[in-house]
Amino acid sequence: MILYHGSNVAIEKIDLSLCKPYKDFGKGFYLTDIESQANDMASRRVRLSCYGSPIVTRYEFDESFLCDPAIKALVFPKVSVEWAQFILDNRDLNHKCFSHSYDIVVGPVADDTVAFQLRRYLLGGISLEKLVTELEYKGLNKQFFFGTELAISKLKKL
Repeated sequence: MILYHGSNVAIEKIDLSLCKPYKDFGKGFYLTDIESQANDMASRRVRLSCYGSPIVTRYEFDESFLCDPAIKALVFPKVSVEWAQFILDNRDLNHKCFSHSYDIVVGPVADDTVAFQLRRYLLGGISLEKLVTELEYKGLNKQFFFGTELAISKLKKL
């Protein structure tokens, strides 16, 4: 399958140390199998950073690695309570040492209002079930998280 990474800079080599923490699935390299989503992300990165130009880098990935016992993969086929809890744990700024043991995580993208919704939940303003529906991104979306060198080694830049 072809995966896409949208950025404001060209990606010559993936460097996990440059990845930001506290994202949906943790600190790692994110891609999607939806080219338009990567284009949107690239444009967004340019707007937020006021630097660079939208660039989408393509990678080839063999999906069979998601079933390989040597790779720890977690797949959320749809929005669920487990998916929301996983995002809560990864985005919790109070979890300074939180990390999971997955090489690759695949699942839906959380809605752009994620910080606001998480705060509502943590303050008791909404239930976990309501959080799930509030986090669901309304458009077609999917993200692939690659969080280890082992995972990165399975990507082939095109």
